[in-house]
Amino acid sequence: MGVVLRRLVAGLAAIVLVAEAAVLVLVHFVLGRTTQNQSMSVAGMDPDVMSLATYAMGAGIGAFLLLCAVLLAVAAVRDRPPGTFARIVLVTAAVTHGLLGALAVGLVGWGAFAVMMLILCLLVLTLMLYAARDEGGAPAGGAADALDVQDTPPPPFGELKPTNP
Repeated sequence: MGVVLRRLVAGLAAIVLVAEAAVLVLVHFVLGRTTQNQSMSVAGMDPDVMSLATYAMGAGIGAFLLLCAVLLAVAAVRDRPPGTFARIVLVTAAVTHGLLGALAVGLVGWGAFAVMMLILCLLVLTLMLYAARDEGGAPAGGAADALDVQDTPPPPFGELKPTNP
């Protein structure tokens, strides 16, 4: 069941990111064309530079989201946790979606917020489901590592010494 769930979530996240990349590239293309056709200028900036920058931003965002989708698809097909580079890219995408979701509430509305939070949840769930595990099945770096638990039992009650003078 766990393998199927991991693969399903990673595959679904990849599909959603491809769709998001397509939508954002289309939005940036429309904005760039509108800026170019209207000869719009903000504070005296060259309209051609503004439209070119809009096209470049759309291409950059689309490429980043497609990279994330490819990394998620590879993880789903191989059923292996993403490597260090892939984790960094996916965490960056998750943080970006969280920030964009917070901005989307005020600028676009609750619908855009819900979409951003859905994508954020898919990214975080994928990262959590593919958490690295050791041979025993327990998560690596678990509670025992975090608390630095020693194997020796504590001394008897009479031998405890105060830590404050």
